[in-house]
Amino acid sequence: MTEEKTEQHVVVGLGELLWDLLPEGARLGGAPANFAVMAGRLGDRAVVASRVGADTLGNQAVVALEALPAESGFLQCDKDYATGTVTVALRDGEPAYTIHEPAAWDRLILTPEWRELACAADAVCFGTLAQRAEASRTTIRAFLDETRGECVRVFDVNLRAPFWSDEVLRGSLGRATILKLNAGELQHVLMGTGVCPHPTEIQDDEGMLRGAEGLLERYPVEMICITMGARGSLLVTRTGRDRHRGLTTRVQDTVGAGDAFTAALTHYYLEGAPLAVLNEAGNRWGAWVASQRGGMPAMKAETLERLSGEIGARRVRA
Repeated sequence: MTEEKTEQHVVVGLGELLWDLLPEGARLGGAPANFAVMAGRLGDRAVVASRVGADTLGNQAVVALEALPAESGFLQCDKDYATGTVTVALRDGEPAYTIHEPAAWDRLILTPEWRELACAADAVCFGTLAQRAEASRTTIRAFLDETRGECVRVFDVNLRAPFWSDEVLRGSLGRATILKLNAGELQHVLMGTGVCPHPTEIQDDEGMLRGAEGLLERYPVEMICITMGARGSLLVTRTGRDRHRGLTTRVQDTVGAGDAFTAALTHYYLEGAPLAVLNEAGNRWGAWVASQRGGMPAMKAETLERLSGEIGARRVRA
């Protein structure tokens, strides 16, 4: 049997909240928001910490979140900058992004309410995109610095050219508990941090393992998660590793699949689950979102029960 959860963890998605302008219409998104919604569906007290414009899209974002299991009460409102939008073109199911700027989330502010949220957080997920502007970069770092020592700070890299820099990578890694990135991003991170200035193409497990071990030697990160899409994922700590070979699914689009993976990984990490269970949870929820449309697809109660049961069965075997 799986262990019963005795408390509801406070899990924060910190950064961009935006509208993905997909071929079939606009859908609410942004990696931290996708992450928070999935965390809420898994039973955490999920909070979206972002900023929207005083415009129609901003109002629609608040209304949309009210129907989802993620709190909107910490959203800030900007009177000058518009709510963020991203034009998404799908190519063979893979998204290509045109990220418009400036946006309201470029001006995040560390308010007294956000300071209290930081102190209460059990986990915070952040990335590189919302750090493209100095104001939000400063706020995100200050928010992370306000968290308690035991707070799990998840750096989900999400590189979106040209909105990242080597300095952002280094500053974020210095504050992270968990580093989550995909195999293609690993090479950029190794180069940007100087861990491996001239890495060869990193495709096999041993190459990724060496790269992860180099980052663990350089930074105070406790776990590194490298995702490989349909080929699964690799988790590496200073004392262990686990390789998941992925799950077969009929892909609709991959928007938000990585964010669902991160939310599931974080949820079970907070519960103290072993690496094999973290990997199973991330792959199962990531595959489910990939089988749906958009990053916050509607979810039936039986879906939650079925996938939770499958993850629980893996926990018994672990």
